[in-house]
Amino acid sequence: MKLFECTFGIIELFRKRLRPAISGALLAAWLAALLPGAALAGTDLVFGTYAADKPTATVKQYQPFLSYLSGRMSEELGEPVTIRLKIAKEYEEGIRQLASGEVDFARFGPASYVHVMKENPGIRIIAMESKNGQKRFKGVIVVHHDSSVQSVEELAGLTFAFGDELSTIGRYLAQEYLLEAGISSADLHEFAYLGRHDLVGEAVGAGRYTAGALKESTYKKLVAKGVPIRVLASFDNVTKPWLASADMPENVLEAMRRVMLSSEHEEIVRRISRNGFLLGEDQDYDIIRRAMERSLAF
Repeated sequence: MKLFECTFGIIELFRKRLRPAISGALLAAWLAALLPGAALAGTDLVFGTYAADKPTATVKQYQPFLSYLSGRMSEELGEPVTIRLKIAKEYEEGIRQLASGEVDFARFGPASYVHVMKENPGIRIIAMESKNGQKRFKGVIVVHHDSSVQSVEELAGLTFAFGDELSTIGRYLAQEYLLEAGISSADLHEFAYLGRHDLVGEAVGAGRYTAGALKESTYKKLVAKGVPIRVLASFDNVTKPWLASADMPENVLEAMRRVMLSSEHEEIVRRISRNGFLLGEDQDYDIIRRAMERSLAF
């Protein structure tokens, strides 16, 4: 009993006096070394996403932020928080993992959010990424740098590369844009779904397709690498939501939200979302639902 009281007293001392300077994870490690058999309760989370670009690039992109997030959440909750990364090979697999609770939280594209809400309405928005304080950014349709095509209407009779069949930009918004220009699948000589955004840009740059749809950030990276493509048209998209599974405890969700909404100027956070995060609502994705419905006519 005395050992328990002593241990509890040490924990409280460290929480009150050193908590701003020491993470929950470090505190747990210190206690484990000092008092074998004594450990703090902790929260273990699995973060899920799908490989919209190369899996190695996905790991490099997320790992620093997830380490930062676990450290800050440890401070918020007063206990160690660990986060593991799980990458799905395809959009559909990633959606299933969040809907079933196989992962605890995830970063999805807007269309995947609409899909996962149909599978499990208990999914909740933790926060939305910010683009200069806004919830909108651009998707692009690209052609080869030397292409003679100057307007979307000129794509009739030619070839087009889409991304994943569940991609917001790579399919739904692009198809809605083509339909508004009077082009349906019947008007194209050929089209295909290539999966990742970078594969779409590279295929257009290599001349395998006349045009393709991808996110603006991937387009800029490909151009910087020397892929010979240019923007033919652009359209609005909604920023990505970070989503909690239906089973995530409310206090954990709130702690994560507090960290994300207060981290706008942190350099590690800016690598994930350049301008931090904003509160999000289901209605923010109504334009995506409209595009998904309209694309059925493609």
